[in-house]
Amino acid sequence: MQNTDQQLEEYFERVVQVNRVSKKTKGGDKRSLSVLVVVGDKKGRVGVGLGKAAEVQSAVRKATTYAKKHLIEVPLKGRTIPHQILVKSGAAKVLLKPAPVGTGVIAGGAVRVVVEAAGIHDIVSKILGTKNQASNVYATLEALGKLKRIV
Repeated sequence: MQNTDQQLEEYFERVVQVNRVSKKTKGGDKRSLSVLVVVGDKKGRVGVGLGKAAEVQSAVRKATTYAKKHLIEVPLKGRTIPHQILVKSGAAKVLLKPAPVGTGVIAGGAVRVVVEAAGIHDIVSKILGTKNQASNVYATLEALGKLKRIV
């Protein structure tokens, strides 16, 4: 039991989006919440989860569990990424560029959360496509997953 408590503490969790969803049924409207959560260990592993439930806490718990099960490994070169990458995922386009030490994280909201959770300290990014936060989070995750390790 102790091991699971330690694992829970080492992860950085951030709720990116809470969305209220309603569905028309025969008996009336069925309302629920959809929550997008980013989880990372700040050492090069990051994951994204989407949870749906009637209450926010349940949705966050589901999203966090999913994200922890689907973590990806991000290759790092010191405190930044190894090379520049441009990814188009649906309507979202995300450009990630390595930056010199001391630059910091220069990124918009959705990209910033994913990059910080991954443990990247110096990076420059630009969101070129949609303003939809969920799409931008998934595009950023895809970009980080496509990075190649440069020796």
